[in-house]
Amino acid sequence: MARAWHLMSRPQGLPTDENFALKELDLPPLAAGQVRVRNQWLSVDPYMRGRMNDVKSYVPPFQIDQPMEGGAVGEVVESTAEGFYPGDRVLHMGGWRDEAVLDARTVNKLPDLGAEPQAFLGNLGVTGATAYFGLLEVASAKPGDIVFVSAAAGAVGSAVVQIAKAKGMTVIGSAGGADKCDFVQSLGADQVVDYKAQPILKGLAAAAPEGIDVYFDNVGGDHLDAAFALARMRARFAICGMIEGYNKAEPAAFRFIMRVIAMRIRMQGFIVFDFQSRMDEFYREMGQLIATGQLKSQETVVDGIENMPDAFRGLFSGDNLGKMLVRL
Repeated sequence: MARAWHLMSRPQGLPTDENFALKELDLPPLAAGQVRVRNQWLSVDPYMRGRMNDVKSYVPPFQIDQPMEGGAVGEVVESTAEGFYPGDRVLHMGGWRDEAVLDARTVNKLPDLGAEPQAFLGNLGVTGATAYFGLLEVASAKPGDIVFVSAAAGAVGSAVVQIAKAKGMTVIGSAGGADKCDFVQSLGADQVVDYKAQPILKGLAAAAPEGIDVYFDNVGGDHLDAAFALARMRARFAICGMIEGYNKAEPAAFRFIMRVIAMRIRMQGFIVFDFQSRMDEFYREMGQLIATGQLKSQETVVDGIENMPDAFRGLFSGDNLGKMLVRL
């Protein structure tokens, strides 16, 4: 019998065990054009916290007492869909469960890039595409730019650091704690600010005395305010996520936001699915970076579907280096 995590109540602040339940899932027989997939890797991502709230957003909220969703890689075990066969490895959104029946139109075969399957939930998946398009398209980053990346030890941030260095930029990353800062340094960052050791504004001012041209925001809050304070003329901000505020009821206050006007800062939020039509370009470029050793993956792996909520909460307490994954 398949099992899936259900959202049982809307969290107030950081989700607790009481908000979730792992239940048996009675999967239907396959209709025409469907596949049955046995999951092998599940993704946990910060954006999922927003889906636990009953608010209108770019993706609908999780429904109470219904299976949750998320990125997953698995193996086709049964198919009535043309072009899909048992044994095919596929990427899909039927995560938070160990098995799923899916419309084949919502499933993608993994391209043959010589990578491990879980990489398609990380640097070759939504995570990597978010970094790639956010940095190069949304922020229009170019060689010679000074780029500040928050949460640089995380899944998206670590990819941004490496892409920026491969494209000839100066990179300043932020991370919490000495071990994470060492990790970001090992990725090639020119400077790393430990936001747990000092206020982020003080650390960024020391690391970027000439200011910054690009800010890739994964955090919001004090990090975003520090970027406002240090932005150079016509700086570009790519707003990817604001994990600092996901479990807070009150919005952050910004002391330096008025510099948006004087510095002509361009600030743009984005969703990776805005670039779905350009995934062939993404695979070509990222595959080349991986092949030449300029882009390396770092994963934090939690074993067992029973531990999905713990893995998810770990995103907010900084338990992960690179991509957080659950292995089944």
